[in-house]
Amino acid sequence: MKNIKILFIADEPSPALWDYFDASRLDGIDLIVSCGDLPPQYLSFLVTFFSGPLLYVHGNHDDCYEDTPPEGCICIDDRVYEFEGIRIAGLGGSMKYRNGTFQYTERQMLIRTLKLQRRIFRYRGLDILVSHAPAYGINDGTDLPHRGFQCFHRLLEKYHPRYFVHGHMHFSYSPMQKRVLKHGEVTVINACKEYVLEYPMSAES
Repeated sequence: MKNIKILFIADEPSPALWDYFDASRLDGIDLIVSCGDLPPQYLSFLVTFFSGPLLYVHGNHDDCYEDTPPEGCICIDDRVYEFEGIRIAGLGGSMKYRNGTFQYTERQMLIRTLKLQRRIFRYRGLDILVSHAPAYGINDGTDLPHRGFQCFHRLLEKYHPRYFVHGHMHFSYSPMQKRVLKHGEVTVINACKEYVLEYPMSAES
């Protein structure tokens, strides 16, 4: 059984996929997932050259999506989407630091996670958790806008997804920012700009 190649994107359009589009960069990609804060036109552009689904969650700067959602793309905020047996759950937005459509207090995000758990239960588990913001204490910042959510830890500890993929944390923010790290059994990935994951398929997937 072949691995599934997933292109994760977030925060900054990749010049090779936007300004200087190179279609070969999508060769072999089975699924594209946006972790937020990207122009809707960028997602709409990519999906016209891509035969698979493009999933997305909202970033804290994605207020324009309400009037101009990316065409041909699938929002997985507060949903579970299954692709080739891979169960992917989405939670967009960041910590609330000003008025904004996709900003949440810790309590508001906790309520969202509790509702999402009912959907995860129906799918009998979770393989990839996708968010815009990181979890508290894992790849997050010390300032309020970039502080991660503590309630994400409940999902990680309860469901033990293979991967937790987030955006929001640009590598220019800190030289100590890691692209990939381990948190217990979960592999945490910062998807800023672009990251290709080869998801290992098995009989259990």
